[in-house]
Amino acid sequence: MPREQLPDTSGNDVHDLLIVGGGINGCGIARDAVGRGLSVVLAEKGDLAGATSSSSTKLFHGGLRYLEYFEFRLVREALIERETLLRAMPHISWPMRFVLPYHKDMRFESDTPTSKLLSLFMPWMKGRRPAWLIRLGLFLYDHLGGRKILPGTSTVSLTDTPEGAPLHPRFAKAYEYSDCWVEDSRLVVLNARDAEARGATILTRAAVVSAQVQDGIWHVTVKTETETKILRAKILVNAAGPWVGDIIHSKLRLNSAEKVRLVRGSHIVTRKLYDHDKCYFFQGADGRIIFAIPYEQDFTLIGTTDAEHADPATVPVCSDEERDYLCDFASEYFKRPVTADDVVWSYSGVRPLYDDGASSATAATRDYTLKIDQSAGAPVLNVFGGKITTYRRLAESALEKIGTVLALDKGRWTAGVALPGGDFAHDGVVDLVEGLHRDYPFLTDFWSRRLVRAYGTEAREILGTAASAQDLGRDFGATLTEAEVKWMMAREHARTPEDVLWRRSKLGLRLEPRQVEALADWMAGHAASEARAAE
Repeated sequence: MPREQLPDTSGNDVHDLLIVGGGINGCGIARDAVGRGLSVVLAEKGDLAGATSSSSTKLFHGGLRYLEYFEFRLVREALIERETLLRAMPHISWPMRFVLPYHKDMRFESDTPTSKLLSLFMPWMKGRRPAWLIRLGLFLYDHLGGRKILPGTSTVSLTDTPEGAPLHPRFAKAYEYSDCWVEDSRLVVLNARDAEARGATILTRAAVVSAQVQDGIWHVTVKTETETKILRAKILVNAAGPWVGDIIHSKLRLNSAEKVRLVRGSHIVTRKLYDHDKCYFFQGADGRIIFAIPYEQDFTLIGTTDAEHADPATVPVCSDEERDYLCDFASEYFKRPVTADDVVWSYSGVRPLYDDGASSATAATRDYTLKIDQSAGAPVLNVFGGKITTYRRLAESALEKIGTVLALDKGRWTAGVALPGGDFAHDGVVDLVEGLHRDYPFLTDFWSRRLVRAYGTEAREILGTAASAQDLGRDFGATLTEAEVKWMMAREHARTPEDVLWRRSKLGLRLEPRQVEALADWMAGHAASEARAAE
């Protein structure tokens, strides 16, 4: 069946890249590409980080458990990246210590290559991760990535210590190692902002309807809330996450043997379960692991699950079964049982993993795969999989492939280059918070810390010359003010209360329904006023 003839677009600019998808991979590639002299436009059908990239476990980590699958290259790359990223975004990423309780009688079921080897050569170890194996894994974790900033592994007592206080007394010792926290959706927004500042065009609420090639150029039909337009580009980058397969087959109409495996990961958030600032790494009887992590100052984040997810069009939600699984899993370790009544929020995201034929969702590779397809007459780069920790390296790898088709002005450049607000020392957060509190004494400790952790050095631009909270305009609750919302709308592509409360921040945990409604009314009025002023 012939495709419809496109209207004449000869007067339109031809971009070097058109990137489909405003998650971390798409925005990371956009930033890297525009910094190398390419003209870039990015189209995201919803909000930035609107799907997978705002639904992670919020960790920059090497992936300790991936060592059991012998994914040494992936772990090494991720371990190296932790410290590279810490230096570039110290406001939204910071070191954390992880406590791994050990119990010599703990047994589990697992189909990892490591457990199979143990069963073959040491059958008495079947169903158990022995202490020596854990120590070996942590030794590799400490040394594979050339660690410089983060402290190494140590052994800690769980008897009469803060780390042991919330746990069952049967756990007497633990191993403690380093990984890092990251504000995932803010990471996406900051990459998009930096790409935009360097010349990229970022379009949100802009869905790709169709695409075809004419004279070696991609002509991509994009529908926004107000118009349908055709964008032209030499290369199309398919970074659509869970929808990567849909873009290949239904939008580009390409025959491809590459497949994506959708795996749902669900999380629960409870009121704070313990008083220290360390995370827990818990091993389950089913061979899986979960984390319990201090979250947003007053909460605890627990996750994640691994479950097959059939259709990207189905919105992922944390099912009652997954919630109960996480509660029961955590209760095997915490002295006070975690129940459904403790849960104040849950969320779920779909990981678009490369389908490597693994036997289970847990065993599927977390590594990324990049494939260039030129069968349509113009190149498309399809992005499969990836981890938030290695997004920057994924972008570099993508540009290496793009560089075989287009000339690049320069080579790799993003390592160590600060994201917006991150232009301060990796250990400078305390000084920044204290300085903000000193110069704006009306800020509470919570408020000062929240602003620094979201905006870094740019927090002062939001506060401006304010001498009181009233100078920041309307108070929407939980320290969210008119001045901050205006910043999000003008600088960060926020359009709805959900964008503000659940992706640009997590203040949705603190606002009441009436406050959310008031915010929605104000944002609608402000957007209408801005639109009239622009006419």
